[in-house]
Amino acid sequence: MLSNLLIKNYALIKHLEMSPDPGLNIITGETGAGKSIMLGAIGLLLGNRADAKSLYDSSEKCVIEGTFNLTGYDLAPNFEDENLDFSEECIVRREISAAGKSRAFINDTPVNLETLRKIGMQLLDVHSQHDSILLGNNEFQLRVVDSYAENADLLKTYHIDFNAYREAVRTFDELKKQAHQLRKEFDYDQFLFQELNNAGLKADEQEKLEHELTILENAVEIKERLQLAHAYLDNPENSVLDLLKSAVGSLTQASRLVTEYDVLRQRAQSALIELRDLAEEIDQVNGNIDLDSARTEVVQERLDLIYSLLKKHQVSAIGQLLDIEAGLQGKLSIVMNLDEDLAAAEKKVAQTQNKMLAGAKVLSDRRRKVTKAIEKLILDRLYELGIPNASLSIQINETAPTTAGIDSVTFLFSGNKGIVPQELKLVASGGEFSRLMMVIKYILADKRKLPTIIFDEIDTGVSGEIAKKMGKMMQNMAINHQIIAITHLHQIASSGDAHYFVYKDHSSDRTVSRIKKLTIDERVQEIAQMIGGHNPSEAVLHNAREMILRD
Repeated sequence: MLSNLLIKNYALIKHLEMSPDPGLNIITGETGAGKSIMLGAIGLLLGNRADAKSLYDSSEKCVIEGTFNLTGYDLAPNFEDENLDFSEECIVRREISAAGKSRAFINDTPVNLETLRKIGMQLLDVHSQHDSILLGNNEFQLRVVDSYAENADLLKTYHIDFNAYREAVRTFDELKKQAHQLRKEFDYDQFLFQELNNAGLKADEQEKLEHELTILENAVEIKERLQLAHAYLDNPENSVLDLLKSAVGSLTQASRLVTEYDVLRQRAQSALIELRDLAEEIDQVNGNIDLDSARTEVVQERLDLIYSLLKKHQVSAIGQLLDIEAGLQGKLSIVMNLDEDLAAAEKKVAQTQNKMLAGAKVLSDRRRKVTKAIEKLILDRLYELGIPNASLSIQINETAPTTAGIDSVTFLFSGNKGIVPQELKLVASGGEFSRLMMVIKYILADKRKLPTIIFDEIDTGVSGEIAKKMGKMMQNMAINHQIIAITHLHQIASSGDAHYFVYKDHSSDRTVSRIKKLTIDERVQEIAQMIGGHNPSEAVLHNAREMILRD
């Protein structure tokens, strides 16, 4: 339950703090005094969007803080789902800076608005003045049935199965599209792959072939140059080797006379050996060069094929062609296995669909089992609230699977004898909507582990004895839940365990909204004024006191 509420610097509220009673709390005050502002602030704790324009003082930050006592409500799993530490005293805080930046905290841990909403929904149920209109919404009616049937866990499991089915369908549809496109491209891809595969390309062959072709195309000139070089070195008549031999001989004779000249002889001898090797290698290279026109043609054709493939695929190296070949092979492999993959994906769709539909069927059965009980409970309570001739029929029709299952729920209602029930939104009046919503909140209260329920003028359109009975229903709800009710009706106001009065304070330069908890005498005065206006008579004051004491 909400044990303390602090509002600072919000709209007309400069500083407001209250500690609601665990039972039924009544909030009254004149129109415009600030009751709706309080609800707006509480809405921020539930994750509603913030606006810097709502700050009382634009130079300071706004702080909304709610302290909740969660003892006995088994909400720890909800906190664990959001990776939050659980404490039986939970503090939820929302801050809005002067620049409009919003921050939210749960037990001093920063959280995003989505997490704040999820946790907030477990702490507070706020019924605003306009929420009764929701009764005409079929999705809301379905949620009413689910809440009464306590289908939360089943719905959670069904959502998982439904999402798995949707994902399987998405995967299957994408695979079908891919298969269609791949099959369209299959023949051409196969041709390209076969062309590359038949070419038998090797990563380094282009450079080797280009080198070989250069030699083949210039073989005559190369042989002539090599032969001439060999002749210079080892011509029988007059060669470099013969002359170097003579030089070695002369240096040998000189070294015999002067020993230090032997170094020169050794160098000349080394040069002679090196030039002999050079001459032999030139002769060998020359011998290996063939004037082979057939080989030239083969090499040229191979290079022409390589150049053609490079140009065709708009790349510059054989390595890139090999990558393309591998990619084509992968695509062709996918096409070859498409039927198997499609069959597996289709099987997955069928499996997830069957599992989803089985869960939906369980949900549907549980919903159908509780409709009569809901109808009876609502009609019994409506009878107490002054609609004795009401009739209600909850229809459940099967639909295509949605996130809520395979059911569409429609409440057919009539508030008068002899009138055929029709959809709520077509026949219910404002007062009937209010009473219906009150009854639904009443019968669902113990089905949900909500610590606090807030009613904002749920009594719209009712009065007299009916309002008194609504107050009694709130008292009953307050046995197991903290109830906060904003009302303009004295019959309901007199039912509270605690009574708070919201008013405007004009004592300073700027009007502010304030709240105070009323004493017994102040409650008598406030309720008397709600009955008879300002300056109530003694009879009215006596009546107000009796109402409080009786309730």
